[in-house]
Amino acid sequence: MARGVVGGYAESGIDLVERYLYWLLSGIRNILDWALSGLYNFMSGLEPMLFIILAIVVSILITKRLILPLLVGLGFYFIYWMGYWSSAITTLNMVLIATLVAILIAVPLGIWAAKSEKANPVVKAAMDFMQTMPAFVYLIPAVIFFGLGVVPGTIATVIFALPPTVRLTNLGIRQVPTEMNEVADCFGSSGFAKLTKVQLPIAMPSVMAGINQTIMLALSMVVIAAMIGGGGLGGDIVRSLSRVDVSLGFEAGLAVVIIAMILDRLSQSFRAEE
Repeated sequence: MARGVVGGYAESGIDLVERYLYWLLSGIRNILDWALSGLYNFMSGLEPMLFIILAIVVSILITKRLILPLLVGLGFYFIYWMGYWSSAITTLNMVLIATLVAILIAVPLGIWAAKSEKANPVVKAAMDFMQTMPAFVYLIPAVIFFGLGVVPGTIATVIFALPPTVRLTNLGIRQVPTEMNEVADCFGSSGFAKLTKVQLPIAMPSVMAGINQTIMLALSMVVIAAMIGGGGLGGDIVRSLSRVDVSLGFEAGLAVVIIAMILDRLSQSFRAEE
């Protein structure tokens, strides 16, 4: 039997990355640590009531309605009332940063796949691989390269959450009507102008659908990332499992559900605006 042969190659590859790309890994860690610390300090520095008011105001600006923002405020207040405010801020911080990084990587990747018939099958195969790989497997290289803590948890979350945005950005641009591309060409539009003025605006509902899915996957992975020191509500859930504490697990899980509903509805509102 050849058990362990493939794993041995994977281990050798990881050793090579650690040896020759240490400077890159260190740079990524420092940048993410700076972003996570900055956003966390801002959110945690606000009084909970002030944070809730700001969340309501931002929700009103996004949705142009009143009912949903009030429900957003009520949801955050309920988390505060249950006593999970600090954990919720940690989780929300990781989700927001991981989603932002995933979007910055996924949208250009999706555009590249849509523009290149050579790149498309490679990108699709990579996304298939990433989506079928068990979530817990992403924790292994994150720990090896970045140790324990919030940063490796965020990196694992980025990798796990970006495929939907890549796929739906690719699909959205490919579904732009041929007539619209031809009109842009007739007016002498450059490739960049056609992309930004025609293709992306038309594809935006599809792109936003991908971002919505990325947010949901990021939230689910952040909970799993608590196993490598990510903390937050996921840490509370892991502690509830180790203690068989039904009360702690239910309340922390409920807080995760509330955050998921808030982020889902707000991202859905962006889609409606499009």
